Amino acid sequence: MPLCFDIAHLAHVEMYTDRYDESLDFFTLVYGLTLSGEDETSAYLRAWDDYEFHTLKLTRHYTTGIGHVAYRASSEEALMRRVLAIEASRFKTLGWVEGDLGHGRAFRFEDPFGHVFEIYWDTHRYVPPQGERPALKNLAQRYHGAAPRRLDHLNLLADDVSEFREFMETCLGSRVTEMIQLDNGRLGGCWFTINNKGYDLACTEEHGGMRGRLHHVTYATDSREDIIRAADIFLENGVHIEQGPHKHAIQGTFFLYVWEPAGNRVELANSGARLVLAPDWEPVVWTEAERKKGQAWGLKTIETFHTHGTPPKKKES
Repeated sequence: MPLCFDIAHLAHVEMYTDRYDESLDFFTLVYGLTLSGEDETSAYLRAWDDYEFHTLKLTRHYTTGIGHVAYRASSEEALMRRVLAIEASRFKTLGWVEGDLGHGRAFRFEDPFGHVFEIYWDTHRYVPPQGERPALKNLAQRYHGAAPRRLDHLNLLADDVSEFREFMETCLGSRVTEMIQLDNGRLGGCWFTINNKGYDLACTEEHGGMRGRLHHVTYATDSREDIIRAADIFLENGVHIEQGPHKHAIQGTFFLYVWEPAGNRVELANSGARLVLAPDWEPVVWTEAERKKGQAWGLKTIETFHTHGTPPKKKES
């Protein structure tokens, strides 16, 4: 497909929590995000070098999971081009919504599996208060210990990854950088980008028979050493470490997965200096046999990584 530059970057993720206060404490006191603002239903959070007002919207809810995924367009004109493309597609449109503390009006639409997406242009940039102003003026905020630097990507679950691929290519102009080809002919996972990052969104197969679920949200760190230090911080604070630190085979990122208090999976990752600069990039295809070997250095993937998503699957009585 032809290259499309209407979308600038992954902007923010809305995460649901049924343990709001505990989740907010985790993200601010342990994970290391900054609270930019709060309204009656949500907290607006960001990492120390995110330029926008927020990259994580933490919302009170009766369950866990994802509220919506947001991308920022590269201009007002680009936004309208995407709206026309989405309206002309076979995918469900939800229409225009008013913005919130972090941005102006946005156009919403939905993938075939119940995940809500939005695109917007007008944004509210983060202005640090006096105590958070960095010594280097080309940073968005003062650096805080091992805290993550910026929003990196998220992983959604779908029972037909091929159909989700069509959705991403049609609606957002995304391209696939890596994917898993299963022996049964289905796609086990796809990694998408809308710029020169290796990926900003991944979609893997849903094994729980549910719709609209979140696998994880990831923030990037400056170095692998930040992740190793974070593992000790999580350990000291009684956070459930699911897997890592280790290195992924796919995309080559150094990773650490934990569960926040409500059960949503979050990751810290570092991909080094890896970029996808080739305009004619061909997707890297991994076989089922290759994936069964585990991660890059031989670590076997823990079973919950394939079964746990949010909201959780209801237990059978």
